[in-house]
Amino acid sequence: MNTVATVEEIARDITLLALDVDGVLTDGRIQYGNSGEELKSFNIKDGLGIKLLQRDGIEVVLITGRSSHIVARRARELGISEVIQGREDKLTALKEICLLRQVTPQQCAYMGDDLPDLAAVRAAGIGMAPADAVISLHEAADWVSQYTGGHGAVREACEALLNWRGSLGKLQAKYD
Repeated sequence: MNTVATVEEIARDITLLALDVDGVLTDGRIQYGNSGEELKSFNIKDGLGIKLLQRDGIEVVLITGRSSHIVARRARELGISEVIQGREDKLTALKEICLLRQVTPQQCAYMGDDLPDLAAVRAAGIGMAPADAVISLHEAADWVSQYTGGHGAVREACEALLNWRGSLGKLQAKYD
């Protein structure tokens, strides 16, 4: 776990935000329709937060333990080109992405909510968690959102990163 001052310094060098999906971009519930189709709800505000990060030059990737066409669709809508699905070992997936992008885990932020995310949260330059993450994630994270997964935690994380980098005001001003 980093100190707040260190987190602000590290944020300047962050080039990638990796996000878990279920429990981070969604509220963690799995719903099935009558025909057996899986349903997921995404928060539109989280999506704009991701777009703001991308405008500031931070790539966003998704790493999820489950596999879903819905996740791939949402990633396409948000311009997220790297989606790793069906991977419980989030740290190994994060390291693979870092190797491909020629960055270190210290140049990444990672947001997760449960035990499969723990090692990745610890390895990242800035480990992040939604308010309803398990206790061990709260203890390992450098920053914890006041919002729960699927209810604005990702948006708040994006704005925190942009604020630490000094970019938030400039990006928000485009909407004035």
